Amino acid sequence: MLLVYIESEAISQNYDLEKRIFLANNQIFIMRYVLLLWFFLVFREGMGYQVFEKDCMGAKFIVLIDEDDKLKAERGATAAFKEGERLNMALSDYEGSSELVRFSESSQTGRKFTLSDDLFRVLSHGQELSRKSDGCFDVTIGPLSRLWRIARFRKKMPAEEKLSAARSRVGYQDLHLYAKDRTGTLQAPDMVLDLGGIAKGYAADRMLKTLRKRGLNRCLIDAGGDLVMGDAPRDTKGWKVEVGGRKHPALPTLHLTNVAVATSGDIEQFVTLNGKRFSHLIDPRTGLGLTTQCQVTVIAPSGMEADSLASAFLVMGSRKSKEYIEDKTAITAFYLQKKDSETTFRLWGRKERK
Repeated sequence: MLLVYIESEAISQNYDLEKRIFLANNQIFIMRYVLLLWFFLVFREGMGYQVFEKDCMGAKFIVLIDEDDKLKAERGATAAFKEGERLNMALSDYEGSSELVRFSESSQTGRKFTLSDDLFRVLSHGQELSRKSDGCFDVTIGPLSRLWRIARFRKKMPAEEKLSAARSRVGYQDLHLYAKDRTGTLQAPDMVLDLGGIAKGYAADRMLKTLRKRGLNRCLIDAGGDLVMGDAPRDTKGWKVEVGGRKHPALPTLHLTNVAVATSGDIEQFVTLNGKRFSHLIDPRTGLGLTTQCQVTVIAPSGMEADSLASAFLVMGSRKSKEYIEDKTAITAFYLQKKDSETTFRLWGRKERK
């Protein structure tokens, strides 16, 4: 089976303007998904897998199960999607009643907010990565995300005063977590949490766990482009994955099991403002869209790790990312950088994968 890389980001649906922005900014994603769905529909019988699809977290989630018992697979997929929907109500920044949104609203008072196990786990991982990456990954980036969505839609550079105001509401140092009573506080007013760079990976992890509890170990979750894999399908070496959509001849095709793969990048998604090219991905430290044309694919033990590291590595840049990954034997990263008409390739981490 061939898995094609697709990327999306969660877009706020609370306002009509942001709905229009979502559609405008994701035309390429929608076309990619149509092609991917066509592939699944045409070849699902030949693959011998049970295939299930559903919208979740502003993206298309696809579950593949290598199982002859169709009813067992269907029940497992239904349970997995229910888990995804449950997590959406905990981790979403565009569902007005979600736990994450309510926590963001608590920044008006700065009072302690009791967190669920899932949200606490995701925020804790995000904060750890923020510290290790010197703020290149930051779950408090919401004000900047929303500002740049509007900028891309209007094709107009955000006003400096608006950028400054948004930056003042961003900073992982103002998010405090307390493991003893599983609570958190936001210590700056009008903060907005955004888990777009970590939530789908975590949801896929939990969905895989749900399937395994039902004896469905040979399965794969595609969470809007973030892949989390269980055991290999029968009579194969593993799930066949084209790394990074094979946008460079050096990018390999791998057979993988019991790992996760996430790709993030701005080689295709960008906007030109005032004669300068800006990515849809933002540097939380500067408040500006990235100006490098890069793509990173990360293979890691879990979806949460792969998803968040792919986002962080783009902001960190080549040298710092390489330093970060040197002592992490379970993580591999494939890095592309485009300059003018030339695209360079780098491989970090484990050198050999079969």
